[in-house]
Amino acid sequence: ASFVQLVRSGFYDGKYFHRVVPNFVIQGGCPRGDGMGGTDYTLRSEFRLHDYRTGSVGLASSGPDTESCQWFINHIPTPHLEGRYTIFGHVTNGMSVVDQIQIGDRIERIELI
Repeated sequence: ASFVQLVRSGFYDGKYFHRVVPNFVIQGGCPRGDGMGGTDYTLRSEFRLHDYRTGSVGLASSGPDTESCQWFINHIPTPHLEGRYTIFGHVTNGMSVVDQIQIGDRIERIELI
């Protein structure tokens, strides 16, 4: 619900991908652009079992109950992250685009379909 609200408000428009680890993950959504920013609230972690497969979309965090606005997409399956990050979606089309994202690439907009 928080991600949807942020998308609807245009929060992510113009933000950058500040972290890219080849063959692992991309991360964006930081209001500062350096991975150190967040919203004025945090979310409770939801560590139900998930399928941490290629294209999993989850909330970045620095520990339990610290999620905010930053999110990531896995390039590969990451079962070692199970129970450590809240997964809230999966890329179903366009992984070839995700695989091309580099540090500093800009998010023009996120659109809910």
